[in-house]
Amino acid sequence: MSVASFGHIYLIVMENHEYSSIVGNSHAPYLNALIRRYGLATNYHAVTHPSLPNYLAMFAGSTFGIRDDGIHNLTAHNLADQLAAHGRTWHVYAQDLPSRCYTGASARGGVDLVGAAGWYARKHEPAISFTDISHNATRCARITHLAGFSPTAASFELIIPNMTNDMHDGTVAQGDAFLRAFVPRITGSTAFARSLLVITWDEGSTSLGGGGHVATIVISPAVRSGFRSSIAHTHYSLLRTIEDAWGLGCLNRTCTANDLREFFAR
Repeated sequence: MSVASFGHIYLIVMENHEYSSIVGNSHAPYLNALIRRYGLATNYHAVTHPSLPNYLAMFAGSTFGIRDDGIHNLTAHNLADQLAAHGRTWHVYAQDLPSRCYTGASARGGVDLVGAAGWYARKHEPAISFTDISHNATRCARITHLAGFSPTAASFELIIPNMTNDMHDGTVAQGDAFLRAFVPRITGSTAFARSLLVITWDEGSTSLGGGGHVATIVISPAVRSGFRSSIAHTHYSLLRTIEDAWGLGCLNRTCTANDLREFFAR
C-alpha cells in the first residue's frame, strides 16, 4: 500500500475550528456532505499555536521555532524547492492578495472569485515567508489572487481563502458557503479524475496534540466513500503525503511522520 502518484494535489486551509465544531455541524452542510462522500481523518491534530507556524509545518515540515504571526524571512528548503527539483510545478492562490510578490502583513480586498470580501493575511500564506521565493520575481509571481484559479495551473495548488471565507473572521456557515461555491471548480474538472484535494484547518481552539484536534477531509476518486481513519496524523503527515505521492524525499519533521496512505487502499 502506498500513496498514488496523483496528477494534481490541491490543499485548502481553513481557520481556527476544532473537529467538533465542523463534523456534524448543521451550519456546515456542504462540508459534511463531502465527509459522507469521501474520507475523514478523525485523529488529526495541528502542531502548535498560532497560525503561521502551522502553515510553515504544512509547507516546509518545521515551525522553525516560530511562535508568533509576525513577518519572518526564512532561508530554509521548502515544498516549492522539492517540487522544482523533481520537475513538478506549484501555485498559491491567496484570496484578496493585492499584488504579485506582495510582502506586507495584510490587505483588505473585495470579492475575489467567490465568497465574501475580506482580508488577505500573510500569516496564512506560507510561501512568501521563504526568501528563495519572495526574493525571486519569477517564483513569487506564482502566488496570485484567487480570480485566476485554474485546476490545471500546477501540479500542487495551495488555496488560501481570505479571513472571512476561511472562518477566522467569518462564521462556519460563511466558510461552508465559500467551499460550496469553490470546490466544484476542482471536483467538476476533468483533472480531478486523477487528483487529490485535502481540506484542513490550521489550528483548533484547544491545544490537544499541540495545536488542537482539527477536521481533515480527504477528497479523491481514489478514496473509498465514507472512509474514516482513526490513525494519528498531523500537518507533517499531510506534507509527507504530498512528498510520498511524487517521490520528493522529506523535509525536517516529515522524515519521521506517517502519511495518509490508508485513504487510498483498496
